Amino acid sequence: MTADVTIQTVPTTDGIELTSTAASKVKALLEAEGRDDLALRVAVQPGGCSGLRYQLFFDDRNLDGDVTKDFGGVGVVTDRMSAPYLNGATIDFVDTIEKQGFTIDNPNASGSCACGDSFN
Repeated sequence: MTADVTIQTVPTTDGIELTSTAASKVKALLEAEGRDDLALRVAVQPGGCSGLRYQLFFDDRNLDGDVTKDFGGVGVVTDRMSAPYLNGATIDFVDTIEKQGFTIDNPNASGSCACGDSFN
């Protein structure tokens, strides 16, 4: 007797997503630096007016437990402590008259402050 097993694929929102616009901007910044050994590290740190704040910076380190994703040659790294806070978050880059910079749309944030850098 054999059992038929059906495997269903369920879309997940594991990790961070980087839009193509943000990936292009990161790639341009890295090219301007002349470095191809760096990745964009996204971390969550205590602080800010809402309790937690985002940090985005270029990093060449590999820490124990890092979660790494590749977006068209752009590496995005999250440390294991920050990963749960950023699961499903999308990083974009906006360049308008009102605002220029990276933005983070985080479904885990229950509230944020006006600066957009802090959340809870």
